[in-house]
Amino acid sequence: MKEREQIIADYFESWIYKNKPVLAKTFAPDIIYTECYGPEYHGLAAIEQWFDDWNTKGTVLCWEIKQFIHQGSSTAVEWYFQCEYESEIGDFDGVSLIEFNAGNRIVRLKEFQSKTPHYYPYGENEAAAGSASDN
Repeated sequence: MKEREQIIADYFESWIYKNKPVLAKTFAPDIIYTECYGPEYHGLAAIEQWFDDWNTKGTVLCWEIKQFIHQGSSTAVEWYFQCEYESEIGDFDGVSLIEFNAGNRIVRLKEFQSKTPHYYPYGENEAAAGSASDN
């Protein structure tokens, strides 16, 4: 489990430092990687091309891991992501569902996004009052 956590942490950090060689150590050649907004990359070469293309227009400012959950050959990781892309700062919370092979290389990765900032649609006081009256 700790080895998988380190692999994921190294991968996230590779985006911050634009360290492309980490990709070949992280992903299986037949990786399928689905981004949170739709694009899907098949194979290590496609991920390397995406990494190069994205990093010509953007910089990852922060990719902070909040927690890991492990089950069998799969790991879920909750994270916070911030970047500058085409001169605009953006951020969001996310979760990645990651499947590892027997050699601890990633074979499947699916990202999911939750927009920030989060808000209380009914107001904080109303939410607290509602749960108190439910008792």
